[in-house]
Amino acid sequence: MSLGFEQAGFDIAAAVELDPVHCATHAYNFPHTKVIPRSVAGLSAKEIRLAAGLGRRSVDVVFGGAPCQGFSMIGQRAIDDPRNALVKEFVRIVTELKAKYFVFENVKGLTVGKHKEFLKQLIEEFEAAGYRVQGPARVLNATDFGVPQSRERLILMGARKGLPLPEYPEPEFVAPGRLSTLLPGPTCGDALGDLPDAEEFSELLNGDVAETGRWGEPSAYARELRCLSNVSWHYGYVRNWNPWQLTSSARTDHTPISRRRFEETEPGTIEPISRFFKLSESGISNTLRAGTDSARGAFTSPRPIHYRYHRCVTVREMARLHGYPDWFRFHVTKWHGARQIGNSVPPPMARAVASAIMSALDAEPVRPAEILQPQNPDLLRLEVASAAAYWGIPNPIGRRDKKSGATKRKQWEIERERGRQAVS
Repeated sequence: MSLGFEQAGFDIAAAVELDPVHCATHAYNFPHTKVIPRSVAGLSAKEIRLAAGLGRRSVDVVFGGAPCQGFSMIGQRAIDDPRNALVKEFVRIVTELKAKYFVFENVKGLTVGKHKEFLKQLIEEFEAAGYRVQGPARVLNATDFGVPQSRERLILMGARKGLPLPEYPEPEFVAPGRLSTLLPGPTCGDALGDLPDAEEFSELLNGDVAETGRWGEPSAYARELRCLSNVSWHYGYVRNWNPWQLTSSARTDHTPISRRRFEETEPGTIEPISRFFKLSESGISNTLRAGTDSARGAFTSPRPIHYRYHRCVTVREMARLHGYPDWFRFHVTKWHGARQIGNSVPPPMARAVASAIMSALDAEPVRPAEILQPQNPDLLRLEVASAAAYWGIPNPIGRRDKKSGATKRKQWEIERERGRQAVS
C-alpha cells in the first residue's frame, strides 16, 4: 500500500507496524517515512504527529488493514469482539488524526454471509465518527489493474463529512484469454520470462543477491518493473539502484522427488502431493499467500511452481507476479520475504485506489526531483530478536521454530511421497 500511494503522488509520512522485521524492510524501501514499531492499540494521534514531525499539518489520508477475526460472540456486536480491537483502533486513528480520507483494505470474505453484518457495523463506526463511506463497498481484483495474479481484496473508502467522496477505480485490464474491450493483462510469461534462472548462480544457495548480465528480452510489463523508462516510476521517488543485480532470489533446495513431481505437473493445475499450483506461461498466477506464522509452524508460503523450471518460484519471481518493481527489496530469507509479499496489496492496485483519493482531493501529483540512495542492506538481514534490538523495543513476536519451518516442510514432502509410493 505504501508503494502504491507513493507512486500515485503521496508522501508517506508514517507507517505503523508491530513486526520489527517488517519495520526494517519498510525503512529500507521508504527512508523518508517514519516507522513506528508498535501496535496501533493505544497509539495516539499526538504520538504519530510527533514521531513523523507533522506538527499541525493536515493529514490527507490514512490507509491500512486490520485483522477481523471474531464473529461468534452471542449477544454482542461483532465489531466489539476483543479479537477485532484493531479494527476499532483503525477507526480511532483516522478520527484522531482528522484525516480527510481513509482507505481500509481486508479480505473479500467480509462481503458475504454473516461477515456482512460486521462490515455494516464497521461502516456505522465510521459514520458515527464523522465520515461518509462510499458504497456499496467493493472487492477489487489485482488482474483488473495489470497484475498477473488473481487476488481479490475488499477496499472500503470514505471521506470526512463535507468533502467529496472518492470514486472506486474502474478496471483497466482483463485477464489474458478473455474477450473484452479492455486491454489484455500481463501473463506469467510476461512477468517472469526475462528473469535469469536463479539456479544458475551458486551464490544464491547462501544469499539472495547475484551479479548478472543474463537478462532476457522484457515484455512491456517487465520493462516497467525493471524501470527501463522514466514513466516507470510514476509519481514516486526514483531510486539509485543496480539494475543488473538479481535480488531477493535465494534458491530452494528441492529434493529430486519433488522436482520430478513438478516436472510431471501440467501448467495451470495443482501438483497432487504438495498441492502447489503450477503456473501457466500464458495464464495468470493463483493468489499468492503468506504461509503460517511462528506460532503455527512457520511454514514458508506455498509458492507456485515455475512454468519452465522444475522448482518453486523465488521471492523475486513472487514480487514480479505481485507488481513490485525490481528495485524493491525484501527480507533476505524466503520465509520472511514470501510473507511480506503474500500479506501485501499489489502495488498497481494500491496505486489505482490512491489515484482515486488524489482525484477526490482535487490535487495534482508532482514527480519529486530527489533521487533516493540505497540504504543499509543489513536492515534486510535482521531476524526478529535483532530487529527488535535495532528498534529498541521488546521482542513482540514469539520465537520462530526453525525446525518446524523449511526442514519440517521438506520432511513432510518426503513422508507424503513415501505414502504415495506405498499405495501406487
